[in-house]
Amino acid sequence: MELEVLFLGTGGSAPTARRGLPAIMVTRGGDRMLFDCGEGTQRQLLRSVGLVDLPEIYVTHFHGDHILGIPGMLKSFALRGREAPLRIYGPRGLDALWRAALGPLVGRLPYQLELIELEPNEELGRDDYAITPFRVDHGGGDAYGYAIVERPRPGRFDEARAIELGVAPGPDFGRLHRGETVPGATGPVSPAGVVGAERPGRKVVLAGDCAPSESTVIAADGADLLVHEASFIREESGRAGETGHSTAAGAAELAARAGVKLLALVHISPRYGGGELRAEAREVFSPTIVPRDLDRVQIPFAERGDPVHVKVEGEAREGPTVAPRLG
Repeated sequence: MELEVLFLGTGGSAPTARRGLPAIMVTRGGDRMLFDCGEGTQRQLLRSVGLVDLPEIYVTHFHGDHILGIPGMLKSFALRGREAPLRIYGPRGLDALWRAALGPLVGRLPYQLELIELEPNEELGRDDYAITPFRVDHGGGDAYGYAIVERPRPGRFDEARAIELGVAPGPDFGRLHRGETVPGATGPVSPAGVVGAERPGRKVVLAGDCAPSESTVIAADGADLLVHEASFIREESGRAGETGHSTAAGAAELAARAGVKLLALVHISPRYGGGELRAEAREVFSPTIVPRDLDRVQIPFAERGDPVHVKVEGEAREGPTVAPRLG
């Protein structure tokens, strides 16, 4: 099943000619989830996948560069005659923000809008994966990152061995793979004899705006992709700490501790082009990228390879190697 991260806006605080304000879309099969919605996000969607009727928007925190695209997008949905309901998830205070600021801008909508305030670590279960918010350090107020975690998959099914044991191809193959015992030529055949070890699912962690913290290390443990901000370079670490942001080196140190496969740096300040942040991070953690707007990361299952950075211009891909776990 496809799992892909589309970087709609990789800038921080203020847009530039090449970087829009924060927004990321995660696509898993037919599910599409938008995380943050900075000003201009609907334009970025139109430039990439189209202004699809998103069922869910997840807000990391309530700073303007992360939420001011929401009113315009909701109005565009209304003007197109949308009827499907929409849910917006976020930290405590989401409902108050809507009533005081966003709601009056939007006005009446022809579709149902549900605002859901989440508690830290409150798991949102889906069919075979979950989305879990976790608290991050962003200098006062509630700020969340989100972890998208697939449930483990059954092991590989050995069809040849099942046939040897007298199991006829057909429904009994499916029952074995689901964990049921079925009749064989000389007696019952259990899954243990024909199904391999359980295989891990994939994990994507979007940390939002934050300073490096232990909660992010825990949430990102073993992730296929960690998206972490890098608002500053090492020389400005004091400023990063004062504002609840991260340096590129700080994000890289966290990624190495968590043992992730790939680190993507976002929230790029207009002060930087991106190359200096990537160079600083790679001194600590080599599988680091600094995606541009509309770049993607495709995440295959572990047995099929590592995450792949697909550049919007069609340039060569960056395929990471797994960095060693430190400590």
